[in-house]
Amino acid sequence: MLMGSTIFGAIEFGFVLYGKKQRAVAPLLTGMTLCHVPYFIANLYVLVGFGIVLTAIPYFVKA
Repeated sequence: MLMGSTIFGAIEFGFVLYGKKQRAVAPLLTGMTLCHVPYFIANLYVLVGFGIVLTAIPYFVKA
């Protein structure tokens, strides 16, 4: 669980930096959401599934 939180935390950090620098809304909001997800999800498989879905959002949404 800790490793999953750490991995998605690193992805979150990258999305927030990219979204802030490029003024892109989708990566910024996705990064902020990934920051808070591990606090509310206690199951590892649900965390990984939700994290993968959230990580894919900026690639499909160009806002």
